[in-house]
Amino acid sequence: MAFHGYGAAPGGFPQQQQQDPLYGYFTAVAGQDGQISAEELQRCLTHSGISGSYKPFGLETCRLMINMLDRDMSGTMGFTEFKELWSVLNGWKTTFASYDRDRSGTVEGPELQQTITSMGYSLSPQALNIIMRRYSTGGRIGFDDFVACCVRLRALTDNFRRRDTSQTGHSTFAYDDFIQVTMSS
Repeated sequence: MAFHGYGAAPGGFPQQQQQDPLYGYFTAVAGQDGQISAEELQRCLTHSGISGSYKPFGLETCRLMINMLDRDMSGTMGFTEFKELWSVLNGWKTTFASYDRDRSGTVEGPELQQTITSMGYSLSPQALNIIMRRYSTGGRIGFDDFVACCVRLRALTDNFRRRDTSQTGHSTFAYDDFIQVTMSS
């Protein structure tokens, strides 16, 4: 007989979590292990309607979202991480919508620059050009690609800050460490 801990319900989900409104979206796709994969996250986010009128999230963006919060490197996401992701996604959606002034479902280069700056990132014009080339189609970035960009910026920034112990904006990476950081982000 497995011990689920104080207040845990069968399947390992604590009673408090079962009362959370997001719990229904999560458990509709989570297996017995209480974890969701990128494919399950994609279904969950599509059914929840969090992307609103924007195109549903692609599988690659869902993989990036899981990697951003995958602290145990399992390739899956538990309910606590899902709740954190939900909060972050809502913030990004609000930010995106505030810069999508023409309601086209996309932002252009200058809007993207304002959006990234408003989130606290200070990037050079060269870095912004690379982001535009990577995430835009015809000079416009849709919500799915915007979220993928935000996930990568957050993950890379978090990884860099952990290595920039003196907070100077400079860090030294070994080649293998650099590959691990950039490939997991």
